[in-house]
Amino acid sequence: MFEWLSENVLARVSGAGLVYGFLMFLVTFAASSAVAAFVIVKMPANYFHSSHGREFLTGSHPTLRWAGIVVKNLIGLVLVVLGVVMMVAPGPGVLTILLGVTLLDFPGKRRLELKLVRRPAVRHAIDSIRARFGQPPLLLD
Repeated sequence: MFEWLSENVLARVSGAGLVYGFLMFLVTFAASSAVAAFVIVKMPANYFHSSHGREFLTGSHPTLRWAGIVVKNLIGLVLVVLGVVMMVAPGPGVLTILLGVTLLDFPGKRRLELKLVRRPAVRHAIDSIRARFGQPPLLLD
């Protein structure tokens, strides 16, 4: 297996390819971190609390509401997939998965969100990002 890898993949990687790969890593890492931080800062402190409403675009026309729900779920799915990739590649994987899950609509979503956000490392990361931008920590049930 390693012979095939060295003959077919590693032999074709040039110095310029490594530089481009490293630059792509830096750009995607910075962009995903910035998006995750932006969403975390803009998220209401009571988002994970039972007092927060869960309906999306309730006062809108049904067609607009349906289209919004479809787009929201597609973005959530992309974020979950990117988060899973970032679990192996460098990046804020668990936070990105959490952001994606918050956008998705599925049975058991609230229970999964709370399971993720109650992890001490995740909770600390979210609260420290929020504190850095002058936002209060998250409220949980």
